[in-house]
Amino acid sequence: MKNLLVINASPRGERSVTRRLTDLFATTWIEANPNSTIVHREVGRGAIPHVSELWIAAAAKPAALRTEAEINELKLSDQLIAEIKAADVIVLGVPMFNWSIPSALKAYLDQVIRANETVVMRPDDYQNPYRGLLKDKKVYMLFSRGNAGYEKGEYYAHMNFQADYLRTAFAVMGLTDLQEIALNGSAFDKEIYEQSTKAVHAKIMKMASNEMTAW
Repeated sequence: MKNLLVINASPRGERSVTRRLTDLFATTWIEANPNSTIVHREVGRGAIPHVSELWIAAAAKPAALRTEAEINELKLSDQLIAEIKAADVIVLGVPMFNWSIPSALKAYLDQVIRANETVVMRPDDYQNPYRGLLKDKKVYMLFSRGNAGYEKGEYYAHMNFQADYLRTAFAVMGLTDLQEIALNGSAFDKEIYEQSTKAVHAKIMKMASNEMTAW
């Protein structure tokens, strides 16, 4: 049985573009294989805390040496990491906020990019100081952006801190099998945006169906 982890980073509810994209992926997924497992992780409308001084101290210690307060401080981090480790496929819905990602998603990533859990630090290797511990997982990043032109070689590519940051963050944890699809231009021409929406929806349905038949 294959496990899907769906992460939504938008603070919007029904009006969210990326939630509709992740819902479409998950619906197509479960129709193709009703026996699979789907876990939904709410980030954009959830309560993901920023890391604290206590969190940093706890994460730096071996588990056996942590105080009760430190153990409690890491409980959510432990849960989030367990979800990622159990997933075969991760689907991430991310709107572009000020050319980057929502702050709630950054807080989530700070909780899961953790030494000796998802990454090992190698200070003796200056060229490659991180070794990711997560393997054999595929990540689908579903983006929405108010404008177009953010892809490599396009006129706003230098302002795209959304895709590059997430690729780096996942690679640090060992996840390099990444696919991304973006629905661009929601703030501009309505007719063009509707055409783009249909094309993107078709691609997502194909990706979800292909993912199931690959196993």
